[in-house]
Amino acid sequence: MEWIQWFGEHFIGMFNAGGETFMGLLTGIVPTLVVLLTFTYAVMKFIGEERVNKAIQFAAKYTLLRYTVMPILAVLLLTNPMAYTFGRFLPEKQKPAFYDSAVSFVHPVTALFPYANAGELFVYLGIANGIKEAGYSMSELAVRYFLVGILIILIRGIVTEMITKYLAKKMEVKSL
Repeated sequence: MEWIQWFGEHFIGMFNAGGETFMGLLTGIVPTLVVLLTFTYAVMKFIGEERVNKAIQFAAKYTLLRYTVMPILAVLLLTNPMAYTFGRFLPEKQKPAFYDSAVSFVHPVTALFPYANAGELFVYLGIANGIKEAGYSMSELAVRYFLVGILIILIRGIVTEMITKYLAKKMEVKSL
């Protein structure tokens, strides 16, 4: 009988804790995410969608920009998962590498721009809280996380493009 009572108390306690967490998010990070997202869309409207598209097409021409600027803009402007649609500006042979870069950036972007991938915010905040409790600066962590993310997406983009070319050649694919 005791285990039934224990189970009943702890079962509902789990939902109570979930409700408290939800209310904390609703009064804490959610308004910040909404304001950041609104700001990003306002800037995009102010600049103009046509100009943004031209900038992306320009970035698509050069390897360095294709695997740094392009994924960063994609994730910041369109957020996850819409960011991958920026691949439409690329030829088929570069789409796998762009996707790899973009998908690899949705974690590091969370540190400075949490609206871009709110689903991963919990992972970053878990790490950041540990850093904070250890007495280190969360701001330093965020900036380093972001900068290392840019380096990683560049490396991944270049390597994935090389692998794609190799496999296309090996399979004798003419369209790539």
